[in-house]
Parts: sequence; C-alpha cells; structure tokens
Amino acid sequence: MEFKDYYTILGVERDATQDEIKRAYRKLARKYHPDVSKEADAEVRFKELGEAYEVLKDPEKRAAYDQLGQNWQAGEEFRPPPDWDAGFEFSGGGYTQEDAAAFSDFFESLFGQRRGYRDAGFGHAGFDPAGFTGGYRRSRSQALRGEDHHAKVMIELEDAYHGATRAITLQSAEVDAQGRVQPRQRALNVRIPKGVKQGQRIRLSGQGGPGFDGGPAGDLYLEIEFQAHRHYRVEGRDVTLQLPVAPWEAALGATVQIPTPEAPVELKIPPGSNAGRRLRLKGRGIPGEPPGDFYVVLDIVLPPADSESAKAAYRQLAEATAFDPRSGMGG
Repeated sequence: MEFKDYYTILGVERDATQDEIKRAYRKLARKYHPDVSKEADAEVRFKELGEAYEVLKDPEKRAAYDQLGQNWQAGEEFRPPPDWDAGFEFSGGGYTQEDAAAFSDFFESLFGQRRGYRDAGFGHAGFDPAGFTGGYRRSRSQALRGEDHHAKVMIELEDAYHGATRAITLQSAEVDAQGRVQPRQRALNVRIPKGVKQGQRIRLSGQGGPGFDGGPAGDLYLEIEFQAHRHYRVEGRDVTLQLPVAPWEAALGATVQIPTPEAPVELKIPPGSNAGRRLRLKGRGIPGEPPGDFYVVLDIVLPPADSESAKAAYRQLAEATAFDPRSGMGG
C-alpha cells in the first residue's frame, strides 16, 4: 500500500488555509468530473480528489494526517504505525466499513478504523451517511444537542486489573481567524474501571461538542487500548506470558515464581514439559463476569556452552542420554 500525499493531489501547500483547500478542490473537481472531462484518467483523478478533500477539509482529520505524514513521501510503501491515532479526538459519527471502502485502502487503513462508533450506536439518530460529511439531519428534538466525540486512549494492562484514575491529554484541531488549522489540547482525569477490556468504550457524559443555543453538550467516548507490554499478550480477557525455563526445570519439574499483572504467583512446571507447553491459571486473567484466564507458554532456554565446564556438562549429558532429536524424521 502506497502513502498518499493529499496536499500534492489537491495542488496546495501544507500550510494552506481551509478556504484555499476548498477552492483548489472545486477547481480540480470541475476539471476532472467524469461527466464533462475529456481526460483519460478523469474518473481516477476525481476519486482521488474527493478522498483528499474528505481528509483535508476536516481540521481534526487533517491534524491527525499531518502528524502521521511528517515522515512519509508520496508513493512510499506504507503501513500505519500501531495506534497512530491514539489520543486524537474526533467529532461526528465515524465511518462504516462500507463508507471507507468508497475510498482507497490507504484511507480505509487510517479512518476506516473508526467505523465501529456509528455501528455500535454511539452516534446520533438521524446521522446522514450521504457524502461522508460527518453532519446530521437534525430533527427539531435533536437540533440543540452537541456532537458526540470519540478518541482512542492507551492504558496499562495493570489498570484493567485494579482500576485507576488517569490523566489523559487529547489532541484535536481548530481553525483560526486566518483559516489555518491550529492544534488544540485538553486534559481530563478519567476513571478506568476494573475489568475494562481492550476495545471497550467509556462514555463521559457532556464532554463532547458544545450544544447549540444552550442545548446539552454531546458525549465523549474513549476507546480503550492497552500499551504494548514486554511480558504479556492479551486476547479478550485472557492474558498470556511467554516464560523462559531451564532444560532441567522442564525435564524434572519445578516450582517457580512468575509475574502476573495482579501479583507474583507460584507456578508448578510438570516434569517432562516440552517447549511450547501451555499452562493455565484459571480466573487470573482480566477481571470480569466471568474473569479471563492467565496462560503460561514454556520457552526452554539453553545455557551457553561458553566455558570448559559447561562444554563438559553437555558432553556428559549427550553420553548419558543417547538422545536423538531427529529420530522421528525418517531416512
């Protein structure tokens, strides 16, 4: 997948005002509209223009794209960094997978990830998908309520075990008096409930967009993601630890102390364990009803033969066992 330079597609500078972006889009859209253009690639160009304008006309998406694009050039092989949009606050209902599919894989890889917000019912009733505007057909009863906002936030896995209150900073953007997009930040203290799962959304009532004419503010939905951990892997409420063990611990059995996000525990390694064996600690995963499980996968680590005594021990073991690891491979 290639990185798309939306500024180049629209023929504007990176510091262009919102009005300059709008004028550039309208001019090029007239030129390449498939119904009137004689250009051979008019349909492709028209679709590219619409995609670029969809991102750059929106100050929030533009600010997120600008941060992502600082280290990429058009046409370079591209994969979005994990959680590239964490901490960015977006307004509106988000995109469904079908919405994002109207644009390129590049667009879908960035903004299609927000498709769950609307499908899960977190947008307003009456959200209008036509034109991908992020706007609303507001009925009279809805007209004064502010928009809901959404953001992905990163927490530690340990917070899901114990619960916590964390200070988070959200980034968004606004247009200044000159029509240029300026970054904006706000800080919030957020209570992380015990047992929260990856992908779960926390609702902060009244923390979304302001209402109109004194109407109520919208809500803020925070999507929870766990920071990458050097020890643990998470799947749902289950947590897995890759545990290094010595050959004699695997062969003879042992009781070892292992870390868990909750507290260290004693683990019995059965005699004759092979590499990759999976041991289950029931109910020691992320708390919930029911709680998840904690799994330990054994990884047998060989001592280095970096001394004469170590080499002698390996030779003695080879003579004592006559072990052939390839005996089942056949000739």
